Amino acid sequence: MLGKVRIALWGLVALAAISATAIYFTRPFQPSGAMFGGPFEMVSTASGETFTQDDLVGTPTLMFFGYTYCPDVCPMTLAEATAWKQELGLSDEELNIIFVTVDPERDTVDQVELYLSNFGDDVFGLVGNAAQTDQIKRSYGVFSEKVEAEGSTDYLVNHTSTLYMLDEDGQFFGTIAFQENSDTALDKIRRLTGA
Repeated sequence: MLGKVRIALWGLVALAAISATAIYFTRPFQPSGAMFGGPFEMVSTASGETFTQDDLVGTPTLMFFGYTYCPDVCPMTLAEATAWKQELGLSDEELNIIFVTVDPERDTVDQVELYLSNFGDDVFGLVGNAAQTDQIKRSYGVFSEKVEAEGSTDYLVNHTSTLYMLDEDGQFFGTIAFQENSDTALDKIRRLTGA
């Protein structure tokens, strides 16, 4: 009798496992929900005021996470993003480009503002303390870590190099990879903005 009960219980466990697996693999992928985005609070270099997830609503956005001491990926990505915006003739009301620093130790508001002046008026920055930076990184699934620079007393920061696309509701729309083909990137931005 005990053996039959065990068999029945194991059968129920197996059924539950099969059901859970089926639900997991057949559910639609929705990065715009709890898996992507969320509350954050930073300081905007554009206004000097607090900027939160609610301020993303109203204008499509390209959001990039990096740091001002970055030797290559960050300046290349920001230069490409501003060039795409200009090529499509988009105004600040039609497309935001936001640079979020992942280096709160060195990147002050003034430092980020000075750095972004190299890219014209098309980009503004978000700056926070360590806790605020960790929060926005968690919200957007961003990775970063300090690494010692060989032969230097300074450090570099390895970080996610993806350019995130957010729609006018502040929801995930897609990504542009580092050094993605320009025509492909422009097509994605056209779809994002309706340009």
